[in-house]
Amino acid sequence: MGGSRWLRPEVYPLFAAVGVAVGICGFQLARNICINPEVRVTKQNRAAGVLDNFSEGEKYSEHGLRKLVRNRSPQIMPSINNFFTDPKLN
Repeated sequence: MGGSRWLRPEVYPLFAAVGVAVGICGFQLARNICINPEVRVTKQNRAAGVLDNFSEGEKYSEHGLRKLVRNRSPQIMPSINNFFTDPKLN
């Protein structure tokens, strides 16, 4: 009874991964509740019905991260990918 540990060090990476996933979900939930033009929390806003607020929707969807990565290659490590896939380099 005296030598066993309840929390082993091997599970710390699992806790970290789950913590990051929960953090991302919480961030997205808060972002949608606070600034999404299609989410209406208060009764007064819900009573307004369908609004044609295209500029507000475009402002929500064209956020800073999307503008940052717009003209970049959709690869995480393009130099390593090119090294292993481009026949001219070998």
